[in-house]
Amino acid sequence: MLTLQEILETVNMVQEENLDIRTITMGISLRDCSDPSPLSARRKIYDKIVRLAGNLVKTGENIEREYGLPIVNKRISVTPLAIVAESSNTDNFVDFARTLDEAAAAVGVNFIGGFSALVHKGFTNADHKLIDSIPAALASTSRVCSSVNVATNKAGINMDAVYRMGQAIKKTAELTADHDGLGCAKLVVFANVPEDNPFMAGAFHGIGEPECVINVGVSGPGVVKKAVETAGNCDFGVLAETIKKTAFKITRMGELVGRTAARKLNVPFGIVDISLAPTPAIGDSVAEILESMGLERCGTHGTTAALALLNDAVKKGGAMASSYVGGLSGAFIPVSEDAGMIRAVEAGSLTLDKLEAMTCVCSVGLDMIAVPGDTSAETIAAIIADEIAIGVINKKTTAVRLIPAVNKKVGDYVEYGGLLGRAPVIPVKPFSSAAFVCRGGRIPAPISSLTN
Repeated sequence: MLTLQEILETVNMVQEENLDIRTITMGISLRDCSDPSPLSARRKIYDKIVRLAGNLVKTGENIEREYGLPIVNKRISVTPLAIVAESSNTDNFVDFARTLDEAAAAVGVNFIGGFSALVHKGFTNADHKLIDSIPAALASTSRVCSSVNVATNKAGINMDAVYRMGQAIKKTAELTADHDGLGCAKLVVFANVPEDNPFMAGAFHGIGEPECVINVGVSGPGVVKKAVETAGNCDFGVLAETIKKTAFKITRMGELVGRTAARKLNVPFGIVDISLAPTPAIGDSVAEILESMGLERCGTHGTTAALALLNDAVKKGGAMASSYVGGLSGAFIPVSEDAGMIRAVEAGSLTLDKLEAMTCVCSVGLDMIAVPGDTSAETIAAIIADEIAIGVINKKTTAVRLIPAVNKKVGDYVEYGGLLGRAPVIPVKPFSSAAFVCRGGRIPAPISSLTN
């Protein structure tokens, strides 16, 4: 039971510190929607999503009113489409993406994830078709999100897939150039992808998941920032304990909302993802948390250590508050979605190399980063390979969401508004990686993969 003090604290967090439930995401299995007829399969997919998620948005809105907690997004994730559409007699999966888009619009959610493939050890024919379809699918839909898992610490890195995704990102940027490459903001490349992630653009409903489930993603960088500021010039032990206690409170709110939503929708409750997900709003920044620890500007020396402390304390606090913590869980560092990160890039403190170093200790990876429009597909693939290697070697989830800004150069901006924000175009290395990324095959798994 929540105490009166906890309720009052929560009210203050909502009103003064930007606390929200970032998303309630309904995971839906589409494994029973496969059909040799593409038209029949798409009809089954649409009908099942609308039937199960028809009350999702209304339920979320009712919970908002009941508890006074903002629920920013209501979303859906589905079984990876490369699996669902595998038996369909078609070479083009774009129509499947449009069906997902239509179903998402019908139930009123803002995003639907699962136009996805799992290719960490190789491709099926359906995987090839899905990856080929990604650029056109994202260019012709508004709510569909896509993800591809190219590596695990057990399988190594599928470099053929990494190169294919470099090409897919480049093509997606070109097809959505009129909207500053918006399609790329809905496309993620993963290592060690979780099956229960509620956050977009990487959410999908994993093979080990139930028929239908509710997963919740909490947030609250502003709450943690305020707690760090209030703690003052304490030592690191006290600082970590302060963050941990704050994450505990945030996670309890998320679990309350998730279990309530699951009960009202008559589906199982899955997990709480305790990630600190920033927004462009003032005071809702992970970078500002790090700066409140004593860094003049995010990205300067000491940033990686500060982020490591933050990420670990958030996870410890969340794990104490819920037995069902999952998804990505940690601190996100998406450049375009974090006002403090944008300022750090503008000041020259935060670079692509420093962001890559920071991903060694946080969730999830190189996120919402705009690069010059003339960046080659090979260079994009090499950036992906570097980030994916961090995940494989360190046995953690890492991901890449890059935006090649067509016809733009370093110092220009891509502008999206809303939660996606705006991103300054940052430089990449001028030297070629083409001969490396085009070798093909798999980078073998590290020796640690044989220890279990």
